[in-house]
Amino acid sequence: MAEPQEGPLSERIRLSLMDDISTGALPPGTVLDEASLSDTFRASRTPVREALRQLEAAGLIEIRPRRGAVVLPLTLPRILEMFEVTAEIEAMCVRFATHRITGIERAQLTELHENSRGAAEDGDFAAFDGFNLAFHEGLYRATHNGFLVEQALALRARLLPFRRTQLRHPNRLRVSLSEHEAILQAMSQGDADRAARVMRQHMANAGTALARYLRFDNT
Repeated sequence: MAEPQEGPLSERIRLSLMDDISTGALPPGTVLDEASLSDTFRASRTPVREALRQLEAAGLIEIRPRRGAVVLPLTLPRILEMFEVTAEIEAMCVRFATHRITGIERAQLTELHENSRGAAEDGDFAAFDGFNLAFHEGLYRATHNGFLVEQALALRARLLPFRRTQLRHPNRLRVSLSEHEAILQAMSQGDADRAARVMRQHMANAGTALARYLRFDNT
């Protein structure tokens, strides 16, 4: 009975630590001790260990034998460089997807977008974050280019904590929703160039929202 619960529990631990690292609540150099984390989250070491492995895969921490896990340094300029590269990859995805998306895929994206509207209007950060991830992944897969999907997902995994954090900036949920709508509209009109431009700006705006949120949060 305990095993099925460990997946969701490790995910909750991962998200909590990921948010604390990406917002600076756990600064670089912080040692994450398994025993202390188990006490904090009232969990066994198994889900804690799994959460730490996922954070290491995302490049947020380094697990050092017999020394625990250590939060790695990552500067805002470096993160914004990652957003810049991501913007180009996702613009390429949208450009391809505009002409390759199937009717079913278009309907699924539209449904995701409409379902996210309530979360944006209610300021439900966690719910919108889930819809946002599904929306972008749907765009990747609509390219019907397996290699591009792999690269987009790998880059997203590396930037995921900060893509999540930028949604916390005031009014970012509503703005992100409107940007998604503009992307879908350009795609529905077969305008791949405009869809790519909107996506590129969407990601640039995400990077800006992150920078503003972190500066605001730290003042």
